[in-house]
Amino acid sequence: MNELDWKHLNAVPLPLQEFQLQLEQNSVNAKQLEEWRKVPVLYQLALEELKNKIKLIQTEWKLLDGFSPIEHIKTRIKEPRSIVEKVRRKGYEVTLDNILREIHDIAGMRVVCAFVKDIYRLMDHLRTREDIRILEIKDYIAHPKPNGYQSLHIIVEIPLILFEGTRWIKVEIQLRTLAMDFWASMEHILYYKFDKKVPEHVVNGLSEAARATYELDQKMLKLRGEILSLSEEQDQEKSREQLTMESSSKALSLAMDHTESRSQTC
Repeated sequence: MNELDWKHLNAVPLPLQEFQLQLEQNSVNAKQLEEWRKVPVLYQLALEELKNKIKLIQTEWKLLDGFSPIEHIKTRIKEPRSIVEKVRRKGYEVTLDNILREIHDIAGMRVVCAFVKDIYRLMDHLRTREDIRILEIKDYIAHPKPNGYQSLHIIVEIPLILFEGTRWIKVEIQLRTLAMDFWASMEHILYYKFDKKVPEHVVNGLSEAARATYELDQKMLKLRGEILSLSEEQDQEKSREQLTMESSSKALSLAMDHTESRSQTC
């Protein structure tokens, strides 16, 4: 592989030095190299396509319900070193084919919702769409990880219409509530600080915090139901008052018409 090839590879908007070394050691041919040049760009485009779809859903919900249950959206492309390490952990040789086939979270999106119910509502909607393929669902809300981690993970494929034809690109979507997202962020910071060797009392504290997170989500969901119920009762009361006013107005109008008719007869 000549210097010009590496120069082109470095121009891809992702730090690929790790892959340069790994792919060279695995005797990558020119065709594979050309294909790899496209990969980071394709994953970034798939993320942008998916983000546009989620924003459209967000806007439509706001028009229909008066508010959007989606609080915010974050995206990221997995770092090359993490991809290489994950391929190795899975027991595969570091090749482009293995990376594309075995690593599902090169492109990742986190969608944070206000309530647990909204997470499942969004998942149900994604299942109905023809422009998104759902490959796998892991429900860590119904079945939290041993450390208390909660989130709904969905592996999807997003279509990109290219000159060569339609190409479906994998993206991992993580759906969380605000409370779950806060817990996960704190857990990540603590594990990073202790270089993943977290003291037992900290692990126990995280588990307790995860239970508190679950209870908070359930409490907020219950309050939401009560608020919606009160709002519905108020709407019904207003409707009844409106009907009463309309009925009274009609009765008064009929009485006035009857009185006027009698006056004209006399």
